[in-house]
Formats: sequence, C-alpha cells, structure tokens
Amino acid sequence: MARIMIVDDAVFMRIMLRSLVQECEYEIIAEAENGMEAVSLYKKYCPDVIIMDITMPEMDGIEATKAILSIDPKAKVVMCSALGQHHIVLDAIKAGAKDFIVKPFDADRVIATLQKVVCM
Repeated sequence: MARIMIVDDAVFMRIMLRSLVQECEYEIIAEAENGMEAVSLYKKYCPDVIIMDITMPEMDGIEATKAILSIDPKAKVVMCSALGQHHIVLDAIKAGAKDFIVKPFDADRVIATLQKVVCM
C-alpha cells in the first residue's frame, strides 16, 4: 500500500484529497499546511508520494519540492494547484514534480495520476 502525504493550506482541499486517496486504498501518513511543514514531515515519514499545492504561506510548493528533492532525489511529488497556467506547470516540472493536477480537479484524474506516479 502506497503511503501518501497531502500538502495544502486549505483544510477543505486536504479533506477532499484525503477522501479520494483513501478510496484508492492508499494510506495517508501525513498532512501539512505549508511547504516548510511538508519538508519537515517528509524527513520524518518518507512518503511514497506527495500531493503538493503550489501557492501556500511560508514556503510555496515549488520551493518545497526543490527542498524535498535535495533530501531525496527519488521523491515523487504531484503538484496540485488552481494555477493552471502554462508557465506554472513548467516551473513545477522543472522543480522535479512527476505530474500536475489542476484544481478544481476531476476525481478520476487524481486517481489515475496517483496510480501512475506510485508505479514510477
């Protein structure tokens, strides 16, 4: 069973993602509300996949992704953001994200992305 960490500053988004992830029978091992907390929790739990929002206080998702990948180059991050502009997607991929989900997201897309990234 894959172990997932959800990172989003919006509580309702974490709840929605948690529900979807649990439907896939993956285990939620941690949740963070900003990038700094995500980096700290990554060190503690080493999740198989991180679902990471981009726009957050203290440290955004792109900077958190870079920090996590500097700790573990094999970390798997899926960016999840309402900012679906082309340059944001490119920044996320350049930072090392394995995939990108645009909010509001489609449940089937989230599930398919998780299944793909878990198997990478």
